Amino acid sequence: MVRPNEEVEALLQEYADLIAITGGDAFKARAYEKAARAIGGHPADVSRLDVAGLREIPGVGRSIAEKVVEYFRTGRVTVVEETRARIPAGVRQLITIPTLGPRKAMAVYEDLHISSVDELADAIKAEKLRGLKGFGEKTEANILHGIALMQQAGGRIPLSTAMESAEEIVAELSRITGCEDCAYAGSLRRMRETIGDIDILVAAGRSAPFMDALTELASTAEVIAHGEKKTSIRTVKGVQVDLRVVRPDSWGAGMQYFTGSKAHNIRTRTIAVHLGLKLSEYGLFETEGGERVASRSEDEVYSRLGLPWIPPTLREDRGEIEAGLRGELPEVVTESDIRGDLHTHTDLTDGLAPLEEMVAAAAERGYAYYAVTDHAPNLYMQRMTDEKILAQRELVRSLDGKHHRMRLLHGTELNIDPDGAVDWPDEFLQGFDICVASVHSHFNVDRRAMTRRIVRACENPHINVIGHPTTRLIGKRPGVEADLDEVFAACARTGTALEINAQPDRLDLGDEDILRARSHGAKFAVSTDAHSLLHLAYLRYGIGMAQRGWLTPEDVINTWPLGRLRRFLRKGKRPE
Repeated sequence: MVRPNEEVEALLQEYADLIAITGGDAFKARAYEKAARAIGGHPADVSRLDVAGLREIPGVGRSIAEKVVEYFRTGRVTVVEETRARIPAGVRQLITIPTLGPRKAMAVYEDLHISSVDELADAIKAEKLRGLKGFGEKTEANILHGIALMQQAGGRIPLSTAMESAEEIVAELSRITGCEDCAYAGSLRRMRETIGDIDILVAAGRSAPFMDALTELASTAEVIAHGEKKTSIRTVKGVQVDLRVVRPDSWGAGMQYFTGSKAHNIRTRTIAVHLGLKLSEYGLFETEGGERVASRSEDEVYSRLGLPWIPPTLREDRGEIEAGLRGELPEVVTESDIRGDLHTHTDLTDGLAPLEEMVAAAAERGYAYYAVTDHAPNLYMQRMTDEKILAQRELVRSLDGKHHRMRLLHGTELNIDPDGAVDWPDEFLQGFDICVASVHSHFNVDRRAMTRRIVRACENPHINVIGHPTTRLIGKRPGVEADLDEVFAACARTGTALEINAQPDRLDLGDEDILRARSHGAKFAVSTDAHSLLHLAYLRYGIGMAQRGWLTPEDVINTWPLGRLRRFLRKGKRPE
């Protein structure tokens, strides 16, 4: 089920977009955006709060609080309904195109009467936008790229959305009498960055109770197929879920088969054939005589094929079979290996929680250390100053070691300017324990300039981590054009780590880039870029990407003991 907080977040974000489309006050639109993020990241259920309780959430004033209460009382917000009515449905469709934006969507509707994605694509190809103010060849190319991104995403959903739905369903089905095992499989188990549908597997003697239960869940919006061997539904979030029930003695074979990938399964079935065996979702059988020789566990199946158990995140036929046969599979990094988070934000800039609460939540996760890295002053909307960051440093120092003896690192997230410079001068940067540097603007500079820009940042002796290195937003914004091999080589040469940003809409670096960077000898930091208490749990998605990139704890700097980490962060500078 969708959390009430998420419902309100979507509603307020929509209203912010509607304000922008209609040419309303930009400050008001930003206020609703900020309130949307604050409510979405608030740990308590906002549907149970009154106006006074809602106003205690940072960024939520009386007017917004009253609208939230109205929504839960009536199911609608009058002013949002009225504003929606002023905007043609076609324009609301247009603003879903990455790179277009609300004002340009309104412009093409009013001036050219375009009200669909297809009409817009046709108009660009016919060069009809050229006469509109603010539209040129580059704008057209960006919009066409945004349309392509949207079409590529198709029906695929973010990893985090699929995970939430899958874990709810697994929990519900696991409670049913007769369930011996229940788990999700497929591309979700392999931690792909987007998911087409969710595969759920149950081990039980009878299938009917589970097939019936899936169709009756509160989160089920539509029953696509209801059978004895397979039932498919669509959830209220639009996610298709396929349920299969296997006998308990076939559980291992079923999990291996339905986890995939297709290419990996072809390789394992080929090995089986060479051994005089046949592999299916029911087990591993002798070709002659049909005797079953393995099926109860994945370990058993892989072992009979002459392979070690292969982590699901590696099952993409990218060399894992060969490595397994040679006994060279990596011991991939796990969430339990992580000793601390190296990129997080507080309400000093665009985070939703104060420093003390973020530190306490990190300590509850059992971290040995934790870095606070609020934005630097060149990201102007955050209004950072020297005085503010220094005052925060004093507070960080006062809290150091007081929560389960967790050590605190005071850092910052710097902005990499178009020329590769960053916010503060060297003498000021010297005072930070860790500096993350990220591209936050000017995404469209040419490939050579972008490469030079990031490499220069790597060469800065004070920069320790390149944050969300490609800047991509999955399904919304492509990564920057840069010679990534040159960037990765520069990171390895200068002792600058590459971030694996665990935010579900980023997952940046992605797995293929991680594999390339690893081949250059680069090190990595798996960090959450947390802007709220809830975001700290996103670490699992970053770990999934790290595993898919074949990383071990040795490759990831925030698995290291604090002393070794501090030596790395000195980046060749002499100890103070």
